[in-house]
Amino acid sequence: MKIIDAHLHLFPEEEPWAEETARAVGHHNSTAHLRQAYGETGVVHGVVMGNRSLALSDHCYPADLFHYCVGLDSSAALEGGRAVPALEEAVEAHLRRESCCGVKLYPGYNRIWLSDPLYQPIYRLAARYGKPVAVHMGLTASAGAHLKYCHPLALDEAAADHPDTRFVMCHFGNPFLEAAAAVVEKNPNVAADLSGLLEGRVALDRYFRDQAGYVSLLRTWLTAIGRWDDLLFGTDWPIVNLGEYIAFIRRLIPEEHWEQVFFQNANRVYGLGL
Repeated sequence: MKIIDAHLHLFPEEEPWAEETARAVGHHNSTAHLRQAYGETGVVHGVVMGNRSLALSDHCYPADLFHYCVGLDSSAALEGGRAVPALEEAVEAHLRRESCCGVKLYPGYNRIWLSDPLYQPIYRLAARYGKPVAVHMGLTASAGAHLKYCHPLALDEAAADHPDTRFVMCHFGNPFLEAAAAVVEKNPNVAADLSGLLEGRVALDRYFRDQAGYVSLLRTWLTAIGRWDDLLFGTDWPIVNLGEYIAFIRRLIPEEHWEQVFFQNANRVYGLGL
């Protein structure tokens, strides 16, 4: 079975903390290692969620292995609490590239509502280029972020007001599963990726036993909405071991939907042409 990792992060190889994070889950923070690990696990392509500047030169990835979403985190999108000069033009320069398959927003870290005027031209640009807007939803890696901005209901407002824009709710809004399911079910222009639901190494048999309540809730809402055409496999690498995370999602998703969730949906939503 072919797999697309529809949500990962790549950091400069010279950053020690990135290597430490990757090593903690049995990997190394390098493109060469990731290429090898992909080959061993059946992953044929990945979508990099941008965390670097808006400079085009900061987003040059091996074309056979990756597409990317240009990221608008606080360092890239804001300057003194306001949009950086020529933000719209800079984003459009990325969207013109074949290698750029979308935009990534970080509203909880930016402390900006998805309905803020800052984002409106970005939604219109994404719609014009037919590329989705992926949005970090749910828990954040930093206690300094504000959850109210990345609660799934914030995405509902943006999706309803921009029906021509395709959105991807990252992390299925975890742990706000009920709200996440409602937003995906209500809005035909919202898909969701299943990345980042675990962190670190995991003994799956024990996890499914100890966390049976959480797993049951997750399965319940995924099954209740039945939107198997709009669920995308992703890992949030390098915070998880690739093989373990693939096995985790396989145990969550009915086997008859594996081809959709692990490959077909990401290929369609992000227009990867694989």
